[in-house]
Amino acid sequence: MHKTARTLHKWLMLFLGLQFVIWSVTGTYMVFMHIDYIHGDSLISNPQTKINPDKLEYSLAKLLQTYPKAEQISVGKLMQQDVYRFSIPTKTATQQLMLNAQTGERLSPLNQTTAIALAQYYYLGNEPITDVSLLTDNPPFELSARHLPAWRINFDHFSAPSIYISADSGLVVAKRHAFWRLFDWMFRFHVMDYGDAEEIDNQLLFWIALISTLAAVSGLTLTYFRVLRRTKNKRKPMLSKRKHSGVA
Repeated sequence: MHKTARTLHKWLMLFLGLQFVIWSVTGTYMVFMHIDYIHGDSLISNPQTKINPDKLEYSLAKLLQTYPKAEQISVGKLMQQDVYRFSIPTKTATQQLMLNAQTGERLSPLNQTTAIALAQYYYLGNEPITDVSLLTDNPPFELSARHLPAWRINFDHFSAPSIYISADSGLVVAKRHAFWRLFDWMFRFHVMDYGDAEEIDNQLLFWIALISTLAAVSGLTLTYFRVLRRTKNKRKPMLSKRKHSGVA
C-alpha cells in the first residue's frame, strides 16, 4: 500500500501541479483586489436627483395615446432632463424608446455627441476621451448582447477604463477597466472555464476535483507510513531497551 500510494501521489500531483499553481495565483489576485473597485464603482458617479411631477408636461396619457403598446414605462433622468423610458414589443424583438418628458420628443437612439456628454457627466476622472464607437453587433466579452446597441467611450488612463452607454435608454449599462478584464480571466482560470464563459456544468472542474481528492487521500496515506508509522516503529526499540535495562 505504501508503494502504491507513493506512485499514485507522485503522478497525480505531477498532473495537477500546474493547475494548483493557477489556482494559487488566480485566487491571490481575486482576494487582493477589492471587489467594489473591480466592479468599476469608483469610475462613475451616482447622482441622486429627484423628479418633480409638475414638470412632466408631456403626460402619461399622451404617451399612451401615441404609443398604445408601450410597456414597462418609467420616469427618469438624462443628465438634468426628465425623460420617459419604455419598451414596445415587436414580432422579432423588444424596442426600447426614450422621450423628452416636457415635449414628447423622441431622444433615442442617442447620437455620438449626446453619448460623449453622458460619459463625461458620469465619469469621475478628468482624463480625455481617446475613442468612441457604436456597437450594434458582436459585442466584446465584457458587454452582454442584450445591451446593444451601445456606445463605448474609452478614456486615457493607465487602467484603460471604458464606459458603455445604451443608445436606447441613455443609461450606463457597463463600466470596465483593465483590472476588471484581468479579474474576469483570472476567474475563468480559477473555475477552469476554458471553453464557453456561459457554461455552468463544468465537467473538467468535476474531474480535476475528483483527481485532486484521490491525490489528497494518497498523500494522507503517505503521511501515515512516513510519519506516524515511522514514529511508532522508532518508539518500539526504545521501549525494548528500557525494559532490557530494567531487567539487568
